[in-house]
Amino acid sequence: MLELYYRYPRVLRRLRDGGLGDEMDRIAAYLFEQGYKRGSAKVYLGRLGSFSGHLPRATPATVIGQSVIDGFVAGYPTEAPRVAARTAIELARRVAPERFPAPSPEPDPHGPLLGSYLVHLRRVRGLEPRTCEGLLLVARRVLAWHDERGAGQPLSAMTGEHVLAVVEHLLALTSNAHTRTSTTSCVRAFLRFLHWSDLNGRDLARFVPRTPCYRLAHLPPRLAWEDVRRAIDATGGTTAVDVRNRAILLLVATTGLRNKEIRSLELRDIHWREAAVVVRQTKTKRDRVVPLLQEAGAALADYVLHARPRNGSPRVFLQHVPPIRPIDGSIVISRIVRSALKRGGLDLPRVAGAHLVRHSLATQLVRQRRPINEVADLLGHRSIDTTAIYVKVAVPQLADVALPFPGGVS
Repeated sequence: MLELYYRYPRVLRRLRDGGLGDEMDRIAAYLFEQGYKRGSAKVYLGRLGSFSGHLPRATPATVIGQSVIDGFVAGYPTEAPRVAARTAIELARRVAPERFPAPSPEPDPHGPLLGSYLVHLRRVRGLEPRTCEGLLLVARRVLAWHDERGAGQPLSAMTGEHVLAVVEHLLALTSNAHTRTSTTSCVRAFLRFLHWSDLNGRDLARFVPRTPCYRLAHLPPRLAWEDVRRAIDATGGTTAVDVRNRAILLLVATTGLRNKEIRSLELRDIHWREAAVVVRQTKTKRDRVVPLLQEAGAALADYVLHARPRNGSPRVFLQHVPPIRPIDGSIVISRIVRSALKRGGLDLPRVAGAHLVRHSLATQLVRQRRPINEVADLLGHRSIDTTAIYVKVAVPQLADVALPFPGGVS
């Protein structure tokens, strides 16, 4: 498969005679199948050719240790070729993992405990992976504080005084009311697990103070609908990436789909004849159906039919940078939406992404006097109280129900 990129026999012989041997052809085939551009593939193959010549030729099938890799990468004088070399070696690791064993991680003294906690969160409490990540993060911070301040005492020796001290330490890390409330809730959950698993005989969760957080005290972040419309109109172009980004922005702006719901959307979930989208794996663990408006449907059809790369994945939206794969990271969708909003000339808050457009859609629907339960169904809220915050921005409706001033106007 190296002939796809090189034609001179001397170059082909040099690439195949090194320590990687036949793996070079497998790597070239992998780069071609994953859609890497010819120039990028030749850069990676060139780095791997140099690395292959760096390996002992007498043992072409031996395992390649991390020290050999580090020594080769360190031979480049600047950072850019070092990054390219490490990337090329990671590609070789994907194709021939038997030649590149993963480095053994350092043992985590709290690994078994945190593993048991994760099993408890997933199987006993039935929480989503993203929620478990936040709970595990706070648990690690509690354990790190205990290692530093506990003077070698076991977890069974923790008392209410220790709980107050660790909570004070964690709350000092932030001034955001929502974060502080979430932190104390996570600490409470971890202490309940310690008591539930007989690692501490006391119910220490009752010592965790409650931090006030008034959910309806602030207005939700939102954009004027004219600004959202201007960002949609500014998102266009002929490239496949532009077509994908416009479809994503229109879906978020017309259906209010969450970041994860956009990433999890599959081809089978789009019902073209009914002009509807089935949303699965939702935050509330209930499937729902949202309408597919004409403009959003046309943009989505344009992407699926003409711009979507050929790939066996059932997911709708894919990464267009090789290797072609589904969009898995939430940061990708956030960057796409944020870039579109910036292209529309908007002055954005520090945190802006798909959820900001979702808030803007909900606000616009409430201002149009759509029933609040209809808005809740579209957004997938389990409780209508969650949707109630958007009523605060409906100033004309609130003015209609305001009581007259006693005595009239003087």
